[in-house]
Amino acid sequence: MARTVADQMVETLAAAGVTRIYGIVGDSLNGFTDSLRRHGGIQWLHVRHEEVAAFAAGADAHVTGELAVCAGSCGPGNLHLINGLFDCHRSRVPVVAIAAHIPSPEIGSGYFQETHPEQLFRECSSYCELVSSPEQMPRAMEIAVRRAIGERCVSVIVIPGDVALKPAATTAASPPAGLVLPEPTVAPSDSALTQLADLLNRAQRITLLCGSGCAGAHDELMQLAEILKSPIVHAMRGKEHVEWNNPYDVGMTGLIGFSSGYHAMENCDTLLMLGTDFPYRQFYPKKAKIAQIDIRAEAIGRRVPVELGVVGQVAPALRALLPRLTSKTDRRFLDGALRHYAEARRGLDELASGRKGGPLHPQHIARVASELASDDAIFTCDVGLPTVWAARYIAMNGRRRLLGSFWHGSMANAMAQAIGAQAATPGRQVVSLSGDGGFTMLMGDLLSLSQLKLPVKVIVFNNGTLGFVELEQKSTGFIEAGTELINPNFAAMAEATGIKGVRIEDPSEVEGKLAEAFAHPGPVLIDAVVNRMELAMPPKVTAEMAKGFTLYMLQAVLNGRADEVVELARTNLLR
Repeated sequence: MARTVADQMVETLAAAGVTRIYGIVGDSLNGFTDSLRRHGGIQWLHVRHEEVAAFAAGADAHVTGELAVCAGSCGPGNLHLINGLFDCHRSRVPVVAIAAHIPSPEIGSGYFQETHPEQLFRECSSYCELVSSPEQMPRAMEIAVRRAIGERCVSVIVIPGDVALKPAATTAASPPAGLVLPEPTVAPSDSALTQLADLLNRAQRITLLCGSGCAGAHDELMQLAEILKSPIVHAMRGKEHVEWNNPYDVGMTGLIGFSSGYHAMENCDTLLMLGTDFPYRQFYPKKAKIAQIDIRAEAIGRRVPVELGVVGQVAPALRALLPRLTSKTDRRFLDGALRHYAEARRGLDELASGRKGGPLHPQHIARVASELASDDAIFTCDVGLPTVWAARYIAMNGRRRLLGSFWHGSMANAMAQAIGAQAATPGRQVVSLSGDGGFTMLMGDLLSLSQLKLPVKVIVFNNGTLGFVELEQKSTGFIEAGTELINPNFAAMAEATGIKGVRIEDPSEVEGKLAEAFAHPGPVLIDAVVNRMELAMPPKVTAEMAKGFTLYMLQAVLNGRADEVVELARTNLLR
């Protein structure tokens, strides 16, 4: 059989180290999937929805740090990739997407399933090109690979099915060393470091705000906090990198954070942002001087005006900065922040204890899951309340990972990302913390866990509502509308598909049933029927929010729902 353009594509991906591709087959992809079959070195992971394929590829890239690939057939097939690819692109993970296209002679004629993917994918990628002739391959694919890896972004190759089946041009291909380029070390200039050291040496109350850019900089960060006597606040994406083994940790800030994190930032005179683009401007200090270190110049000063911006990677920047700093001796600001954190932590831990005879609380489920999970477990969490419980109760230790749709904020990401994380790391435990809304949105891919033999443990927080949306409605004075979910017995449903199902309804069952689920060698769905009225309050309740909740409760009483007001009080809303 003559070597085809599709064969060139597969060879280029194999040379880049790709061993898995997530997707759904279709006629416009036949040349590509048949080439994969004949090549034999790349596994095709068949999922039930292309959106899952993109989320799975993103999680694969996240946990391995290597290039991942997803694919969709023409028109509706590759359109389904877009939401997952937005998440990959905004999370800055290296992914190449193959978007098959209609037959090339039909492009522009309004043909069956016709779209214009080279336009549709531009906003969720840094490189998106239509391959219209064999001569463009493999160079287009090589550019896509290099850019995805080098820029940590999404690249999209759009290719009509007939072009993929044409004989390949005799174009020389790059060897692996020319495709997979080593990551450079980017250190700031001496003058920038001198200015930063002068700013920090003059300051008295310094807080560090740390994000995902602190990956690999844990030791340097601890040294910096000790020299400056600084509390460390982390953004959600910084949790897995800075929370563990950290005597300076005072928690998160923001809507799902701790009061201690908020106050450590609000009361400092200098804030140093390290590898974070934390987006919520209302949580930044109003009077402090702000300095920022980031590898991306476009992120500096984007959220709040900065006194000083420094371009560079966090770890080499801190290594060069530390010798320039004068060690501080006054610990009063740090110790006060640590006491505040200890108090806030105690309050949260009380909510996560099992209460006999009461409702099942989601905090209890999350805490026990963290305690029972393996030391190198990978957790994924849906947006909304599952992210809140993960942020507050899933403990990091330097080996565990935590994935979510933390920038794009998409529903239904957790189980989809768990598929990619488990496929990429078959020897590790993967736990999905799914909301009932997110889980049911892409519920069909529960079947993929069985078909692909992936032993993911899916915990569904079954509270019968879109919980975070309901909280948002109540906090602004609205009676909840459109949030109720009429759910089945998810555990029984899982059993019907051949997957082990475990249902938890009583707090006394939590430890035993979660241990049973985690010990099972295959996939498990844990249906945790949790309290609907468990509300997560932000660290700073504004006057507007207090007014909104008051209005909501008055409306509830007038509508004959006084029992709901009592339940709100009992679950700490009024504390």
